[in-house]
Amino acid sequence: MLRHLFVLVSVCLLALGVCAEEKKNPVVVVETSLGEFEVELYADKAPDTVKNFLAYTNEKFFDGTIFHRVIEGFMIQGGGHLADMTEKPVTHPPIKNEADNGLKNDTGTIAMARTSEPNSASAQWFINVNDNAPLNHTGKNNRGWGYAVFGKVTKGMEVVNKIKNVKTGDSGPHQNVPTETVTIKSVKEKK
Repeated sequence: MLRHLFVLVSVCLLALGVCAEEKKNPVVVVETSLGEFEVELYADKAPDTVKNFLAYTNEKFFDGTIFHRVIEGFMIQGGGHLADMTEKPVTHPPIKNEADNGLKNDTGTIAMARTSEPNSASAQWFINVNDNAPLNHTGKNNRGWGYAVFGKVTKGMEVVNKIKNVKTGDSGPHQNVPTETVTIKSVKEKK
């Protein structure tokens, strides 16, 4: 009897459109000088990191920055330098490291760049172009914290592969800098 009542109530709620909608993860479109790609952001697994990334996105902080570090077989990094290699001043405090969320630094994932201090990530991020297990969380200590994955490229991985294959060299104290600038024209949340 109780089972029939539950089914009846469920059917009535469905008919009235009172169903709980499944919350979808946000998606951003990254337009570069070599094409565009889309990234699904895992707000359910890395809420603080995604909130931070979207804040910078909505402020257009990433627009006009470059991919300043490209290492084929490893990753492409952007979100913090201008074409002349000056670092763009961040506008928000560093965030806590959410690398213990179970996500892995596998090919196509996006993760936060940081210094040797585990909770120092701010605006810079990178896309793994290989499975990078050494970057995964293994423990809550300086050696094991890892790098927080907070999304994955879902469309346009061929553009990421174009970027990973650009020629690189040194630019002042910086290594692995593309010899031909790869600009991030815009990062926009897909509505």
